[in-house]
Amino acid sequence: EGDVICVFSQYGEVVNINLVRDKKTGKSKGFCFLCYEDQRSTILAVDNFNGIKIKGRTIRVDHVANYRPPKDSDDLDDITKALHAKGCGVKTPPHTSSDSLSEDDDVPARKQKGEMCS
Repeated sequence: EGDVICVFSQYGEVVNINLVRDKKTGKSKGFCFLCYEDQRSTILAVDNFNGIKIKGRTIRVDHVANYRPPKDSDDLDDITKALHAKGCGVKTPPHTSSDSLSEDDDVPARKQKGEMCS
């Protein structure tokens, strides 16, 4: 988890990570969900990380439309429970003149959870 946070934090503050593990062995299944503090960081990470190689493996990074919390959500800490309840990225910065997109561009709203499969 620390390595994933370290790599992905170059585009913004990672506020939550769910590294999916095998229940029996505890080993990572090779993908995780993470939540950035704001939508802009999510878009930057998806645009810049999708398809790159890390440690010889090509990763896929994408938005998740309908994220469902893990079934064992009783074991989650209070911060994670709050994020699941209200969602991530509630502090989306407003568009400014320095943004690469003009206000006329039609950009669909996306969830802040990014899925990474490695």
